[in-house]
Amino acid sequence: MNQPFIKQEKIRFQHVDYAGIVFYPRFLEMLNCLVEDWFEEALDRPFSKMHETNGIPTVDLKVQFKKAARLGEILTKKLWVKNLGSASIVCGFSFEDEQGKLCLEGEVTLVNVAFQENKTDIKAEPFNEEMKSKISKYIV
Repeated sequence: MNQPFIKQEKIRFQHVDYAGIVFYPRFLEMLNCLVEDWFEEALDRPFSKMHETNGIPTVDLKVQFKKAARLGEILTKKLWVKNLGSASIVCGFSFEDEQGKLCLEGEVTLVNVAFQENKTDIKAEPFNEEMKSKISKYIV
């Protein structure tokens, strides 16, 4: 059975507001880091190389905040594939605290795009078979 991609992240001062809880936009930055790590570590497609000719923008995002996360806590971030299209991926994600309590969950849709040479125009581009095979390992 396939498994989600998992990373841990410590909540730092830079993530929190005056009340000492994660300011919600920081959760979205953490999600973007999770996606970037997944592409580099699991799919062997680092953003530093990919963005020379392609991109993987977020085109839809749904998030439900369940519980505050606080300074010093360690979050376990999980990402899995719910649907793999020809040029898009719908991923589920969740962030849990050290006791396994859900802090947030949601769904993000990413689209593989190709840049024109001058980067003024982009268009959806199907994943190649090798990339589809790598992504399929995370369908849960």
